[in-house]
Amino acid sequence: MRSWRKMFVVRGVTMSLVGVMAFGSAAAATAYHNAISQIEVQDLDGLVAEQVKPKDPSDPFKDEPVNLLLMGTDIRDGSNADIGGTVSGMRSDTTMLVHISADRKWIEIVSLPRDTFVDIPSCQLPDGSQSQPYRDKFNASFEVGSGHTSLKHAAACTINTVNAITGVTVTNHAVVKMNGVIDVVDALGGVKMCLPEALHGDPRSARIDLPAGENRLDGKTAIQFLRVRKGTGMGLEMGSDLTRIERQQAFINATLRQILSAETLADPTKTFRLINAALGSLSADPDIADPGKVAGLAWSLREIDKRNIVMTKIPVYDTTEGTASGIGWGPEAAEIFQRMAADTPPESVVLPEAEPSGSPSASAGGTEGGTEGDGGGDAGTGETDEGTETGGETGTGGDGTETGTSEGTTKPETPKPSPSPEVLLDGVCA
Repeated sequence: MRSWRKMFVVRGVTMSLVGVMAFGSAAAATAYHNAISQIEVQDLDGLVAEQVKPKDPSDPFKDEPVNLLLMGTDIRDGSNADIGGTVSGMRSDTTMLVHISADRKWIEIVSLPRDTFVDIPSCQLPDGSQSQPYRDKFNASFEVGSGHTSLKHAAACTINTVNAITGVTVTNHAVVKMNGVIDVVDALGGVKMCLPEALHGDPRSARIDLPAGENRLDGKTAIQFLRVRKGTGMGLEMGSDLTRIERQQAFINATLRQILSAETLADPTKTFRLINAALGSLSADPDIADPGKVAGLAWSLREIDKRNIVMTKIPVYDTTEGTASGIGWGPEAAEIFQRMAADTPPESVVLPEAEPSGSPSASAGGTEGGTEGDGGGDAGTGETDEGTETGGETGTGGDGTETGTSEGTTKPETPKPSPSPEVLLDGVCA
């Protein structure tokens, strides 16, 4: 295990310099520069009322919490028209606030329902004028800010709205087009998910049919899984955006687990291919649009316990304003965002306990890294790559497989690849 760790560190240094990820080959350098040329950088200086400047511009993520706003847009341009059809206008169907703790011990993701009635602040428009503050559904902030033409102004207005309604200051952002999801999923080789029941999209609006149990979603299937609202199974009968949010959160959780796995991070070529696919389909702030900085952020998360990738659901209630129906947020929402702004973990996060200096694992005869969740399966009396049983009673290794501990005790079970937003039941797939 110790030699595996050394290899991991060496490759991690390589990943921080994305241009030489494939060991300095000319092909990798060419691919790197091609990726840079495809990235649409959105510098929002002067457009966002409240911005956080990094203490160290050369390493903007170091020792700092990250509040990343992910905006998924259904803009129908180019290949996106082939996916979603041709519809005019610019909207954001999915918005997620991703909080990465300063100590890199946990990630919390909150979806902001698009039908929430909110106060949209004044936003600068592409022609230099200012929009008037007004109240509407949350996803209108994206369209208002765009002036129907500018993705940059759309993102800025949405960020201003999120800052105002949550009290959490967005530090970074990215706008993801539909074809971007496809590229990322295919770069990963598909995303594994466990479905509690079959899902069948209404053929008039979605082309997707998935059986119950284990599925590996390719890019095109994944985008349909994220977008489908009508059909049968997994809440589709309700036609609700809230049930779609649950599916989206489950998918993001499964994808993050796969990205942060040793299988991905220990393979520089695969990591570069993934970053290339992601950034080539994004419009993002200068730090997120920098492959080297993104690789460094990913590397800083390599030891995160996968149980600590937490999906938080905003409590909502049905309401109407004027003739429009939508939703409001329950009072607990304010507590969620206050905690997030303070970089305080949710109760479900499992933080490692400091071990007494006289504990067996702290002594020279103890085993190394007995509770690591890096997939190495080294907890026990013997080191194994597969996480097979060793020692006394069996617990769970970092990759969810059973492995013994030196004391023969049982560790808490690691969740299966699909997490537990309500519509996806944990442990469906063995």
